[in-house]
Amino acid sequence: MGCRGGGLAVAAVLVLAGAARAQMTLPDLPKPTGAELFKQQCQTCHTLKPSDPPRQGPLLLGIFGRKPGSVPGFHYSAGFAKADFVWDDSHLDAMLTNPQALIPGAVMPYRQKDPATRQAIIAFLRDQT
Repeated sequence: MGCRGGGLAVAAVLVLAGAARAQMTLPDLPKPTGAELFKQQCQTCHTLKPSDPPRQGPLLLGIFGRKPGSVPGFHYSAGFAKADFVWDDSHLDAMLTNPQALIPGAVMPYRQKDPATRQAIIAFLRDQT
């Protein structure tokens, strides 16, 4: 019985040691910039350079104030023709949250749940004129 009791004591010490490690505070990493987020999450399908060949998604340079579905030469899904607004912060936020809810039939699989990430991307796009 003495061995078993000792084994439990050692196990308890190991559990407590693990709990102490789990509570260590790690330094905060710098948050990625909007440009970095665009490159990581958007650039596969979209470009900011008119000279780039077309991608799955339209050119996003100068998107603010532009009507959805209006980049010449890009083939949009039918829902874009019915969109009656211009791109602004709130519409871009809605698009990045759930594209199909904003524009039914939109062919964009990306959805971003984190509001801070969406806002960083939107702020970056606002500066791209």
